[in-house]
Amino acid sequence: MYSIAARGQWLVQCLSCFSGVARSFCSRTYFGDGVDDGFMSVEGLLNGDWKSQEIDFPDAKPESENSRGGHSWGNFNGRRSFFGNVRGDAEKVIVILQQEGPGYDAKAALNDLQIRVSGLLVREVLLGILRTINCANKTRCAKLAYKFFVWSGQQENYRHTANSYHLIMKIFADSEEFKAMWRLVDEMIEKGYPTTARTFNILICTCGEAGLAKRVVERFIKSKTFNYRPFKHSFNAILHSLLVVSQYKLIEWVYQQMLIECHSPDILTYNILMCAKFRLGKLDQFHRLLDEMGRSGFSPDFHTFNILLHVLGKGDKPLAALNLLNHMKEVGCDPSVLHFTTLIDGLSRAGNLDACNYFFDEMNKHGCTPDVVCYTVMITGYIVAGELEKAEELFDEMITRGQLPNVFTYNSMIRGLCMAGRFDKACLMLKEMEFRGCNPNFLLYSTLVSNLRNAGKLSEAHEVIRHMVEKGQYIHLVSKIKGYRRC
Repeated sequence: MYSIAARGQWLVQCLSCFSGVARSFCSRTYFGDGVDDGFMSVEGLLNGDWKSQEIDFPDAKPESENSRGGHSWGNFNGRRSFFGNVRGDAEKVIVILQQEGPGYDAKAALNDLQIRVSGLLVREVLLGILRTINCANKTRCAKLAYKFFVWSGQQENYRHTANSYHLIMKIFADSEEFKAMWRLVDEMIEKGYPTTARTFNILICTCGEAGLAKRVVERFIKSKTFNYRPFKHSFNAILHSLLVVSQYKLIEWVYQQMLIECHSPDILTYNILMCAKFRLGKLDQFHRLLDEMGRSGFSPDFHTFNILLHVLGKGDKPLAALNLLNHMKEVGCDPSVLHFTTLIDGLSRAGNLDACNYFFDEMNKHGCTPDVVCYTVMITGYIVAGELEKAEELFDEMITRGQLPNVFTYNSMIRGLCMAGRFDKACLMLKEMEFRGCNPNFLLYSTLVSNLRNAGKLSEAHEVIRHMVEKGQYIHLVSKIKGYRRC
């Protein structure tokens, strides 16, 4: 292992390699349709590893299973039957709530159901309401959800969990009932529930748009009830939550508060800060943080290397990236598929497809089998460059090698086919993906329909829409469009 001095020297060498990275790469997008600029692959990795587990499970076993002993509860059919019954009860509850109005007593109707209230039931009902919220019904959804929340909390042998509070808070947030949402936070604290990173995420997502984000952060910094056990102190949890919702400037401010309160940064803190600095285009500060991390005795970890490879890729620095990959091996951190994919993604966005091909071959030589994400990155790069034939070759290769395309792979291919005017093949690919068990998403349908319409192929576009109706997705997509585009 390298000494602290050696690590510091290596970091200084990295700084010289990074000095030519252009700031303009920080805001580049693909296709101009709002797709992220590539750094989300790095942030997504950080978020995935630090995500809290807050899923409710049934708080007791069904009586029929208890009577047979613990062994029967482990039976798959028994569990499936139980969860099926709970979902059935949740649907009955939602039907009753939807009938709420003058002359109808929903509370009495719920009591008449004589169902057993559990954490799973509450979760299913609240999630069901959350999925239906749009501009037209948001106020009513909030009222119905809260009516059920109060009623369920009054039932015998049941007590709300932090997760159920978070769900009703999310409903209030989506319904723009902000005062009610804050009252729930106060109620949680009064009743002794821990305010976790999930609580913080809901509030910061809502209040950030209203210009209240800094006040929310200040409140959480001072709160004695803020509790997120995977972190050594709550500042890292707050920094991570701000990274999730892209509040990069607030990350800088929170870090200063962290230092004021004499908390020392660790490797996790540095990784978050470097993500934020890069997003803000402050590459000089990015470099200083990297240098400071080395002087503080911290060795780059899996995430740090991924961040550095992303920066080098987007800066079109293939030689420096190769040196970094070799250094990783020397210090015992073998590059993974993810590291190669991150680098290839950055180089692709920088327009250096030759370097992408080189590192794609290198990862195979080092025993890293490209996965569906890596293939999709390569395919997308070729589509952006207008090299559809090479994209098709890779698409066929990935299937031959047992890597099934996902919805993002198909979206890139369909977009490329439409750009080349091969609309028949694009429509056939839609059918092919469904045959393979891959369900189209909103972006894919939107890509195909908009390209067909722009080409004057209205009948084909209507056929795709008709297909959406048959699949039961059209109403859901219209709801999303109304809720997010017309408000």
